[in-house]
Amino acid sequence: MRSIATSDIVVSMTELLRYRKRIITSNDVRYIRQLIADNPHISRRALSQKVCRDWNWIQDNGHLKDMVCRSMMLLLEREGHIALPPRKRIPHNPLAARKPPKKIAIDQTPIRESLADMVPIKLRQVRRSEWEAIYNSLIEQYHYLSYTQPVGEHLKYIFFSGKRPVACLSFSNAPYWIDCRDCFIGWSPLAREKNRHLLAYNTRFLILPWVRVPHLASHLLSLCAKQINSDWQRLYHHPILWLETFVDTERFKGTCYKAANWKFLGLTKGTGKDSKLKRRVSIKAMFGYPLARNFREILGRI
Repeated sequence: MRSIATSDIVVSMTELLRYRKRIITSNDVRYIRQLIADNPHISRRALSQKVCRDWNWIQDNGHLKDMVCRSMMLLLEREGHIALPPRKRIPHNPLAARKPPKKIAIDQTPIRESLADMVPIKLRQVRRSEWEAIYNSLIEQYHYLSYTQPVGEHLKYIFFSGKRPVACLSFSNAPYWIDCRDCFIGWSPLAREKNRHLLAYNTRFLILPWVRVPHLASHLLSLCAKQINSDWQRLYHHPILWLETFVDTERFKGTCYKAANWKFLGLTKGTGKDSKLKRRVSIKAMFGYPLARNFREILGRI
């Protein structure tokens, strides 16, 4: 480990950002700057590995959190805190080279009727099925955020009226640290670390643009809330106790979540998921929905 200079002790440590559960301080930034200055020809990979070893940033399997560290240093560079050494090579990134989903044509005849005339609406979990390509295509074509490949545990849903798709919905792993959510649940950092996998984050919700049915969105959220726990256990062998989502306040009001009894938890600061330095994105409203009455008790266990 590095020795700490007297100046490091005199100058108070200022929290600059939080990244993947780690608080990055002004002292950490000074350390990285000094490491770069002492090793002017170091590669970015060697630099991140050195930082991982000194910070004991290691995965459960014993491997260094190399890619996480590199992403953190890129963020620090974008914010103007450090200047990374020049790239020695550009590694192959299969995700960056991934082609967008192919456009798949479906029936776009307008649907203008009451919810009572449409029920029963069937919900199908399409991950790892022949319908997954349809889901990916619809999100790519008609969702304002388009399609991005989820990482980690996730489920994809298509809602059908008869044989016609009318909406899509997806859930992924929940974010590590959200103030308003963590305060509402009331769990400790240790309990959050242990039990965060019991939360699912609603990443996409799309009602196809030719479907205009009052109260449809809240009905679909209710249908999914009844089914997602069993689907998640079938695929990942553990339950889901809590659902959550962000609503872009510059585009939407979150009316359907309120109508489906999701609870408004608070507003984000617009700094993105990692940085606390300045506003970078639109303000989001966060909503949550418990799937068990004793969710606080279970999620709070250590």
